[in-house]
Parts: sequence; C-alpha cells; structure tokens
Amino acid sequence: MTKSALRTAGRTPGAVAPARLAAFEILRRVAEGAYASVLLASQEQQLEPRDRALCHELVMGVLRFQLWLDRSIEYFAGRSVERLDLAVTLALRLGLYQLRFLTRIPHSAAVNESVNLVRRARLRSAESFVNAVLRRATRELEYDPAAAIEDQPAALAVATSHPRWLIERWISAFGYQAAEALAHANNLAAPVAFRVVRAEETEDVLQRLREAGATLKASEIAANAWRIQGGGELAQEFSRAGKIYFQDEASQLMAQIVGAESGDRVLDVCAAPGSKASQIAAQLQVNVIAGDIHLHRLKTVRQTVELQGLGNVKTVMLDARSGLPFPEGTFERVLVDAPCSGTGTLRHNPEIRWRISAEDISELSNRQRQILTNAASVVKPGGRLVYSTCSLEPEENEAVVKAFTRSFDNFEPATLSVEQRLRTSVNSARTWPHRDDTDGFFVAAFTRKR
Repeated sequence: MTKSALRTAGRTPGAVAPARLAAFEILRRVAEGAYASVLLASQEQQLEPRDRALCHELVMGVLRFQLWLDRSIEYFAGRSVERLDLAVTLALRLGLYQLRFLTRIPHSAAVNESVNLVRRARLRSAESFVNAVLRRATRELEYDPAAAIEDQPAALAVATSHPRWLIERWISAFGYQAAEALAHANNLAAPVAFRVVRAEETEDVLQRLREAGATLKASEIAANAWRIQGGGELAQEFSRAGKIYFQDEASQLMAQIVGAESGDRVLDVCAAPGSKASQIAAQLQVNVIAGDIHLHRLKTVRQTVELQGLGNVKTVMLDARSGLPFPEGTFERVLVDAPCSGTGTLRHNPEIRWRISAEDISELSNRQRQILTNAASVVKPGGRLVYSTCSLEPEENEAVVKAFTRSFDNFEPATLSVEQRLRTSVNSARTWPHRDDTDGFFVAAFTRKR
C-alpha cells in the first residue's frame, strides 16, 4: 500500500490509522515468532515519519509492558487473557498502552481505533467487549496491577513486565536493588549509537549530521562511537549508503578489545549479522574471516560488508560446535561472540523475555563452552582469544570462562583496555543497561602462551 493510500485509509470512517494498523500487524507477527526490530525496519519506507514514530512507540511499548498490560486487561475484563482471541488481546494491549502511557493520544481515539481493529479482524462480536473494557480503563486510570501483590519478586515482575523466574534469577545473582534497576532500565528506549564506517570521512559525516539538526555525543566507553538524537532522515540516508553503521556502544567495544593490528588474520567465529567483523575490517588492513552456521545469516554478513565497501572480509559456513575448518594456530585474533540468550538486549528486543527459559540458558552455556574450546585451537601462539555475549547470565559468562580456564593452561588472561568501571577482573568486563545506558555485554580475553 502506498503512503497516500495509507493516509486515506486512516481518514476513512471506521478504519484504522496507518500507525496503529501497522503496529497491530507487527505485534501479530511477533506473536507468531517474528522479531519486532526486523519488522519495524521493513515498515520504514511505507509510513510517513510521524506514523513511523508512533508505530515504533506502540510496538515497543506493548512488548515492553506486556505482562503489566495483560494483568490490567484481566482486571478490567474479568477474565483471563488466555481465553481471548489473539486479535482481541492485541487490540486491548494497544488501546490500554495508549490510555496509560501516551498522554497525548485522545482517549476516544485509543478506544475507537482498538474497536476498529477487531472489526477489521472480522471479530464483530468482540467489538462491544473491547469497547467496554477500554471504557472502564478510562474511568480507572490509576489502577496498578502490581500494587496489591505482596510477594516482592512477583510484584517487581508485574511492575516491570518480566517473567518472574527471570526476576528471581537476577535477584539471586545481582541482589534486589540491581535487579530492580535493571528491570526498569529494560523498559526504557535505548540511545541510538553509530560508528562512521571510514575513518577519513568522520569529520565530514559528523558535521553534516549536526547541520541537519542532530545532537551528537561521543561514547564514554567505546572509541569512535557516537550517540545521536535528531537528524533522522540524513542519518538513515547515511546508513543506507554505508557511511555510518548503527551499532550499540557495548557491541562496538568488542572490536576494540579484539585489538587487531595491521596484517593480522582475524576470525569472527559467530559473525552474523556482521557488525563486529565489518568494524574490525574497516579499522585496519586486516584479513577477516566471518563464520556462521546458517547460510541465510551469512548472506546478511555479505550484505553488510558489501554496503560498507569492505573487500577484506570473507565468509565461510561452519558449525563451531563440531570444529573449525582451519589448521591449528591460523589466526592472530579470534573473536567468539557466542550465541546467547540475549538478556542484555531487552531494550532493543523486548520479546526475548517471553521466549527464553532457564533450560535455554543451561543449554546455551554448554554450547558456548564447546564453541570456545574449538576456537582456542586456531589461535596462534601469542595471539588473542576474545569471548563475548550480549547476555547478563553468569552461566553464559563467568561460568564459561571459568570452565575454559580450568581446561586450557596454555592460555593466560589478557589485560583489557577498557574503562576501569567496566572491569570485573583483569581480563573480563561487563556493561549494564541500568549503569552504562548500553546493552548488557560480557567480554573476556586470553593470550595463547604456546
């Protein structure tokens, strides 16, 4: 549908505005297993800037506050959310989110367009139900589903919309105050960060962004990383042209820790979507091998490096759990940015919290140990092995590193060149959403002695 058609549809009596319709469809697909960030990116060219912004706010807000919204819906509706059709649940979540979190939205618009969404879904029998539930919500705007819960972890889980098991895990690992701060931080919009792909273009790119109205701030944790507010259209244009690359500051820090030098051979074992491999390749004249187990994800890596005009990255399909197709001691630098639960990225990917389980974390920890073990063999004596995840879970981080240290006496800790406040030991560091306003990352580095 064209932009003009979407605008017209938004004005038709009984129809749904483009932003709300797009948000509803994205949330429906997320419920089926898709990822919101991918779907939101695909909508960029189909919506006007204001509709695009509202769609993004609705999708991310509903996913971040899903449990809180569902408990409120159950109170206003007098029935379990599990008994409702998905379309009805989504319409109610969207309506209630607008009523409680978006004060600039007229109550009538939030209610009426939610009713129109179920009508569009051909659930006319549910129209009066949705209308009644949301009308009641407008009369009880102070209702808080967490207020009457006496159990502290359960109350925090509802208040911050996280699974209770995950809240309890964080309380056990980090203490209640840190878990509370972390859970609240996960529901805040993350700052937008980027890097300039070619160093020689940095000053020109930054100047043009500022002239376009962007406010830029140099990262406090990663070299050559920038936070940006405003300048959206030009920033997107630069991104599409391969001049800048949007990447969280903590993610950018990993390439800095790899510390590749000119002439090095570098292996990025689990490279997709190519963020770190392309960053390493753009910084220096090094040969980078980017590996991944999935062919379609390697395609994404190739698209990333081609867009950035990098000819020094080659891709190879491999299963790092089974072994690597390289002779021992091939690479001066090896990065294992391991597949993980992603609990450090909940601000960007809020749906993850509803998809993972404690069993998943245990399985991932075993998988990470296998990958790190195989990666160690291809590090050249004197070379560096870097292990990182975007997980907060100790089982995926410290426990993996501890097991590796016990098994490999030919590796020793490598000192990390990072801010002191990020360090947890001489060779490991963490970033936190609630402390550093970045994704939560863990990283450790080792030098091969022989």
